[in-house]
Amino acid sequence: MLTISRELVDRIIAHARADHPDEACGVIAGPIGSDSPQRFVAMVNAERSPTFYRFDSLEQLRVWREMDDLDEEPVVIYHSHTSTEAYPSRTDISYASEPNAHYVLISTREELGEEVEFRSYRILDGVVTEEEVKIVPA
Repeated sequence: MLTISRELVDRIIAHARADHPDEACGVIAGPIGSDSPQRFVAMVNAERSPTFYRFDSLEQLRVWREMDDLDEEPVVIYHSHTSTEAYPSRTDISYASEPNAHYVLISTREELGEEVEFRSYRILDGVVTEEEVKIVPA
């Protein structure tokens, strides 16, 4: 189960809406081994695409080094889908390389209107398992 604050959920949704129609992406870091998402890091989608995302390699290196320096790890890796459901694509699954991370997907597709679909998954060795999301007050 992913336990995450309302503030962090709202920041992910705001980022996804701001980058729409392109996919948004980012990380929420937390202390190593804590499974506690705390520090929001919006990242640039280097692809600038409505159907694909990729972290900019230099930005990713900087963010991962910063997490190392702060004894953090990526607790949540998130991105948005702009016209499909919030479920990992084959590409998303192949890129999932953090075994301890929660992979959060947000759908901002038009038929949802003001609503968004917010779902979390564990992806390990190509196997996708959806998990419950518990949103707690900030």
